[in-house]
Amino acid sequence: MPDLSKNAPVVFVGTYTEQEGSQSKGIYVYRMDPSSGELLLEREVKGVRNPSYLAVHPHRDFLYAVNELQNFDGLEGGGVSAFSVNPTSRGVKWLNAFPSHGKDPCYISLEQTGRFALAANYTSGSVAMFPIHADGRLGPATEVIQHSGLSIHPERQTGPHAHCILPDPKNRFAIAVDLGLDKLLVYEMDLERGKLNKYAEVKVKAGAGPRHLIFHPSGQYAYLINELNSTLIGYRYHSEAGSFEELQTVPALPADFIGENLCADLHISPDGKHLYASNRGHDSLVCFFIDQITAQLTYRRHTATGGREPRNFAIDPTGTFLLVANQKTDNIITFELDATNGELTQTGYEVEVSMPVCVKFAWLNP
Repeated sequence: MPDLSKNAPVVFVGTYTEQEGSQSKGIYVYRMDPSSGELLLEREVKGVRNPSYLAVHPHRDFLYAVNELQNFDGLEGGGVSAFSVNPTSRGVKWLNAFPSHGKDPCYISLEQTGRFALAANYTSGSVAMFPIHADGRLGPATEVIQHSGLSIHPERQTGPHAHCILPDPKNRFAIAVDLGLDKLLVYEMDLERGKLNKYAEVKVKAGAGPRHLIFHPSGQYAYLINELNSTLIGYRYHSEAGSFEELQTVPALPADFIGENLCADLHISPDGKHLYASNRGHDSLVCFFIDQITAQLTYRRHTATGGREPRNFAIDPTGTFLLVANQKTDNIITFELDATNGELTQTGYEVEVSMPVCVKFAWLNP
């Protein structure tokens, strides 16, 4: 029988509920058997509209989601929603929601003290900051910043498209990734007033379409995945200055690939030795070895994801398993991760869920 003890991690899955063909009911809650990687469905959180990206509170049993919509509760734009999670039953209870102050919010993160949430509104190209109360409820936005400008892609970059915002390892700066502008926008966080103060900009190659950013566990390096030109950029991160020093650009695709591809997500193994990124079109995860001194990426291999359009994936905190959400084939595949060489091997475990687009691990403490 699967191990469902308190040591078994919880997996939250966000979905699209309102895209054509979707059968999804909202957010799905699984337990993962830590010995095999098998997922077992425990809860369906019904009635949550387009919860396309999730964030787990760093200190408490709370869950947050964006509602990726153009109209929310009768107002133009999307929403952000808060939930409490019962650590014993894994039951999820809706707490409250607020407008995201922009259309199609696609990313939410929490700064490290757990007092504020950060959201990126893709279609409108804006970012917002929301206070989190002691009971887990959100407050109305204390900051909304509208990006402006454009870049060179004739369809995807005619205006700003904020795709990601997250705190840096020192929890001093918030970095917004804007696909439409080909820029990283660095904001200094004011955690007393809930404000974002414009600090710096980092330009990315025109037409790259930056999508998601991740920091190395050491805090000294960062990696950026570019959706439109299917590349990854490595940076040295200077935390005191809040600045990024570009080190390397590598392709996410094999040299002989012909066809359309859109990169999506990237994650680093907990030991900091391997970086993985997802390709939609090639439908693969690419793996790179990370040099622990220079941060240089060395290509290892591509692995087919067992489905189409791997929008999001997650590595369990022990570094043993990797879960890939294939949006277009309605499945989540469990891979075993070899910490020595980064190789991924399908375990044979798979769950069906309609239009999965976000996977988040959590340990709950009964």
